[in-house]
Amino acid sequence: MSQAIPSFFVYGEPEQPLEPGFFHVETVMARRILHQGQVSAHKHDLMGQVTYWMRGSGSYFIEDKRLDFSAPAVSFVPSGIVHGFSVEPTESDAVVISIADGALLSIREQTILPLDVPVMIWGIGEDGLWDRLARLIDIAAGEYAGAGAGSQMVMASLTAAILTQIARLAADLPSVAHPPHLVLATQLRRMIDAHFRENWSVERYTAALATTPHLLAKACNAAFGMQVKELVNERRLLEAKRLLLFTVRPLEDIAYEIGFRDPAYFSRFFRLRTGMAPSEWRRSKLSSSAG
Repeated sequence: MSQAIPSFFVYGEPEQPLEPGFFHVETVMARRILHQGQVSAHKHDLMGQVTYWMRGSGSYFIEDKRLDFSAPAVSFVPSGIVHGFSVEPTESDAVVISIADGALLSIREQTILPLDVPVMIWGIGEDGLWDRLARLIDIAAGEYAGAGAGSQMVMASLTAAILTQIARLAADLPSVAHPPHLVLATQLRRMIDAHFRENWSVERYTAALATTPHLLAKACNAAFGMQVKELVNERRLLEAKRLLLFTVRPLEDIAYEIGFRDPAYFSRFFRLRTGMAPSEWRRSKLSSSAG
């Protein structure tokens, strides 16, 4: 299944490496020429998305669930979740906020919404909550368009507030049973977040989750399009980028922080995945942000 479902950067564009603080905001109909309101099954392996439908109606599907909705409606879809929709392009539009997994790691501590499972809401909640959500979405879109000093920090705070508003609207929703593979993949990602620095083996993750190697590999591939070991390595790479970009710690400290005892091996690991040595990557990102 995972081989047949495309993974995009933003819809219609191939995946690309993302900086830990990456945000992107645009309307659904900004890409109307690509889909004409019929967005087929796809996923984003490196970022989550908030989609706020300000007008129109249609059908949304998330994994194995089909949801008929009308505006106002809002969804949060984590990375790796298959989704799509069908709407009338002349009558419907939404704002989509895409957030790199690296940014969501920090935002997770600032919101009450669980960020490991998808949610979609429409037709419930007080008008005041929807009005507040609409204002926050509008402010976030303006902040992204303005790209002023400190914009990434402001976008992170606004996104945390938006996600919390979604949680408030979702408070009265009945609990939803998620597919077993998605539950297992979610548990795996949480466990990797907690233990990637400790060099746990795949076997240890398998035992800790009380599953089998086959089921864990199948769930990981279905949800994230990669095997368990590579998911761990992607998490280590993400943490390395965050430390390189947002701290002044030397490379040796960063290598030890993410579980490498040999800084030279860390450099080879980083270069293999980015095409640059860690120090070179840091200089390029800092110089581009200064410009």
